Amino acid sequence: MDLNLKPSHKAVKDYYAALQKFTSLGYEHEGAVKNAFAKLLRTAAKQFGYTLIEEYPFRKNGRQLSIDGTLIDDFKLAQGYWEAKDTKDDLDAEIKKKFETGYPRDNILFQSPDRIVLFQNGERIFDKQADTPESLIEPLHLFFSYHPPEFEHWKQAVDEFSGKVRQIAEGLLLLIEQERNTNTAFVAAYAGFIDLCRRSINPNISDKAIEEMLIQHLLTIRIFSKIFNNPDFATKNIIAHEIEKVIDALTSHHFSRGEFLKELDPFYVAIERAAATIDDYTRKQDFLNTVYEKFFQGFSVKVADTHGIVYTPQPIVDFMVNSVEDILQREFGRSLSDEGVHILDPFVGTGNFIMRIMRQIRKTALPDKYDSELHCNEVMLLPYYIASMNIEHAYFEMTGEYKPFEGICLVDTFGLAEPEQLDLFTEKNTERVERQKKSPIFVIIGNPPYNAGQVNENDNNKNRKYPVINKRIKDTYIKDSLATLHTQLYDPYVKAIRWASDRIREKNDEGIVAFVSNNSFIDSISYDGVRKHLMKDFKTIYILDLGGNVRKNPKLSGTTHNVFGIQVGVSINFFVRKNGATDTRNGRVYYARVDEYWRKEQKYTFLNEKNKSINVLWKELLPDKKYNWLTDDIKDDFETFLSMGKCDSKRLKDFDTHTFFTTISNGVKTNRDTWVYNFSVSALESNIKKMITVYNDHISRWHGSPHNQNVDDFVDNNENEIKWSGDLKTSSHKRKKS
Repeated sequence: MDLNLKPSHKAVKDYYAALQKFTSLGYEHEGAVKNAFAKLLRTAAKQFGYTLIEEYPFRKNGRQLSIDGTLIDDFKLAQGYWEAKDTKDDLDAEIKKKFETGYPRDNILFQSPDRIVLFQNGERIFDKQADTPESLIEPLHLFFSYHPPEFEHWKQAVDEFSGKVRQIAEGLLLLIEQERNTNTAFVAAYAGFIDLCRRSINPNISDKAIEEMLIQHLLTIRIFSKIFNNPDFATKNIIAHEIEKVIDALTSHHFSRGEFLKELDPFYVAIERAAATIDDYTRKQDFLNTVYEKFFQGFSVKVADTHGIVYTPQPIVDFMVNSVEDILQREFGRSLSDEGVHILDPFVGTGNFIMRIMRQIRKTALPDKYDSELHCNEVMLLPYYIASMNIEHAYFEMTGEYKPFEGICLVDTFGLAEPEQLDLFTEKNTERVERQKKSPIFVIIGNPPYNAGQVNENDNNKNRKYPVINKRIKDTYIKDSLATLHTQLYDPYVKAIRWASDRIREKNDEGIVAFVSNNSFIDSISYDGVRKHLMKDFKTIYILDLGGNVRKNPKLSGTTHNVFGIQVGVSINFFVRKNGATDTRNGRVYYARVDEYWRKEQKYTFLNEKNKSINVLWKELLPDKKYNWLTDDIKDDFETFLSMGKCDSKRLKDFDTHTFFTTISNGVKTNRDTWVYNFSVSALESNIKKMITVYNDHISRWHGSPHNQNVDDFVDNNENEIKWSGDLKTSSHKRKKS
């Protein structure tokens, strides 16, 4: 594909018009003139599906550097670099200095208003004046037409193998089914593995989810071993080693994993070659995260629905870690580097927060912190793998020594609150969990899961229930809420706040909780009890509202305005608890928010510029007696209005004089509207008969199945045949015919 850019095009004319305006105003420094060229680059980049990332950060030889602009494709691969200078700079001297610093030499364009120099494959291929539209366009055509050979292989592989990954995964599923009938070693190993997963991860986890865990391991272990240069990972990692036992049993009868996956060899090679072009380990991680999301997660059982997988942008991570260090020093006279400051990321994902904290810790203190005072948990297999290797590699980069990271656990953090703790996958993993539970955690930091749960019973992917945390929420947030609807208070991010509030006071009775989360607790009516208890539990609360709630403001775009690209609003929250300074009086709440219509890039820039919380202009909030924090738009006369209705049975006697309505109901609730409503009577009758037939067929087959079989694994989840709900599954389990 060639760049479509001509001297007559508006983007080119706008560029020269902007330069003339800057010159007439006397602004010819780099910061002013580069904005005009950036706009031109962005216009051209759209033709190729690239995004121009300005002030692109990267690490080279242990140093943090940034380049004026980088063209990034959908897989986070850099397709070209741009560095701007003004007319007063000695461009050749600047180029030499940048290369000595460690700037890339592959497709990098150095630009000043009157000259452009382009390097490709380390060679200077263009060096001319750029004072006319024609001389400007020539190097841009060269710049956008260039692709490293490795990327050409990668693009071809993406096109050829995007469907084959799913096809091979489905083939592995069939293989597992076949081996269940003929391979006794596999049957025994697999049964043990299922039991292990249900005891260690989630009692509700289905057979299909466990099968796909094995498949994800099979399809990705080569990537971890080769791209991360860790050939012994499968034997050294305590979880991968356990899964390999099951894989060995699976492949013990006439099955070679190498032969089965041979069709994907060109795809793997292309991934490896593309990744080899990336020197910065963090960028390599970004690339592999995207590969995982686009290919290997594609056949999963709606994993993202129940766990809310969202990777935290680096500006948010940097701001939060810097802020925690600052708050520790100001409030406690301590540091992340200090002995005794135990740090926990309960939802570690791919390890970004822990790696950033490691860079914050003094080099002399890092070995001891790494050995015993850094902790993190992950409940999903592939992020756990990636986090393990990322953290271990980061430690190697910083110290020159490879050492396994003993602080990471494959465990459901919320499950740690339950009184009974069974074996947690392996003896070694259980030991790590027990050590973490006994540690006096002083800092809890991370990005909690945000999804409320299974959307559709046919998804067959239930979230785990947590009786202890649910009871804590009921006894605190719900008990002290004046709202009547409390479903949202069981959202995972609210569970995370409740869990962290309790955990931080277990050993020290003081410390910091730093979460980036859904921001609905700030002003939603149902969260009044949450706000009340946050003020009871913490001395100081800082809320940086990043906005982006598309549901509240349809003028916004999740992709454009939300820092995570999601639909719900986001905030960065710091909850500070001090020994003896809480519970007896309410804590103080400080609030700041960014502009509602800022693009997410502007929000990242804001976070980078502020660097830490002390540099933010905070406003102290004065909550009202109902624990509303944002009171500017609330009028006192609201309480005098007549109520629509009350659910509290104790108040039924007051309905006739104090409410409009005496009956409160959900109305007609079918849980399957598309099946039981129709404009055609005959079509409706056909739907109902079909559903009854399919349901009764399940009952007949259920009679012949083992009584201890999981109903979720037994039922057919085809939505074209039947619409399941929780109640219908219960009836099926009890063998009630329709």
